[in-house]
Amino acid sequence: MGYQYRKKTVTPRPDKEFKIGNGRISGYGSLFLGSMSLAAVLAYLYPAYLTTRELRAGYDGAFLQEVLKYSMWLALFLGAITFIINRKKRLGFAGIVITLIAFALGGYNIPLRGVEAQPLSLGMDWLILAFLGSTLIFTTLEKIFPKYRHQLILRDEWELDFGYFCFNHLLISAVLLVGNFVVAQSQWVMNHNLHYLVQSFPLLIQVFILLICADFVLYWEHRIYHEIPRLWSFHAVHHSVETLDWLAGSRSHVTQVFIERTLVMVALYTVGASQAALDIYVAIAALQAIIIHCNLGFSWGILKYLIVTPQYHHWHHSSEKPAIDTNYAAHTPIFDRIFGTYHLPGKHWPAEYGTIKKLPKTFVGQFLYPWGKF
Repeated sequence: MGYQYRKKTVTPRPDKEFKIGNGRISGYGSLFLGSMSLAAVLAYLYPAYLTTRELRAGYDGAFLQEVLKYSMWLALFLGAITFIINRKKRLGFAGIVITLIAFALGGYNIPLRGVEAQPLSLGMDWLILAFLGSTLIFTTLEKIFPKYRHQLILRDEWELDFGYFCFNHLLISAVLLVGNFVVAQSQWVMNHNLHYLVQSFPLLIQVFILLICADFVLYWEHRIYHEIPRLWSFHAVHHSVETLDWLAGSRSHVTQVFIERTLVMVALYTVGASQAALDIYVAIAALQAIIIHCNLGFSWGILKYLIVTPQYHHWHHSSEKPAIDTNYAAHTPIFDRIFGTYHLPGKHWPAEYGTIKKLPKTFVGQFLYPWGKF
């Protein structure tokens, strides 16, 4: 008899939902906007140390100061609402205090100035833009097209994954620094004739080549993490998530983050596509990495056989027997099909997620967990 697939049940928790009148929207809204505003103010005050050199050229600092202005006033307004409706006043108070600190430090009136180059800095700007953009886009999509309608926005362990989101985004400069160093040391494998050939192709063909090459590297890197016990203890941190949404993909051990990004950078530069193709690939890869963890239930049609979708990657995170050690690919199922690790059982979705052996539930505990295996 074949495996009996079951449906996952999500119990409604109305006391934890975001509803008008219960103070959660205004309270958390004030706290998050206030915190992001303070982070932005600090980035404007110390741009050389708190912004990403590679990212600064891609946004308008003056325009973002206008966004900051409205965010700060909105944080104060939402905080005040918590006192008016007498709900979640502590969150509202915290949001107001944090925002007032941002005002005291200069707020949205800090003069813009040139930024001296620093070899290493914290990616505060990258963190703010990525978090606000992702929250707006993916939380909206998850509420409009949910797979599990009763799954909470602030589900269990969201604080842990938010911590990972912040930590890994702040380290973007360090990741790029290490990656670029390894690429520089790998020049001996670069073939300029191959680079000229690849760059002679149309842009979309170059992007396709990058997707396939990166996916091949990611497939085997991912599979090795699963098949070598000592390496699995690092990757198990990512698999310890038991409720998937757009934020869940952020949970990754920092050691794996550095290794994975570096390997992909070396592969991409070895192919030698144009800068435009690289930029498009990076944008696609970043979006897909978030989407495949999302709580999204709409049908992808024939695309689900061509690209990695939420259903496909959710099975990779399942702790059910047929799904263990399957669906390693990041972009397309082609290598899972070729190497016999493909698992997509019709319309079924997993009923269970996470690791069979439970991991610590804290950031520090999970950071130390793999090292205890050596």
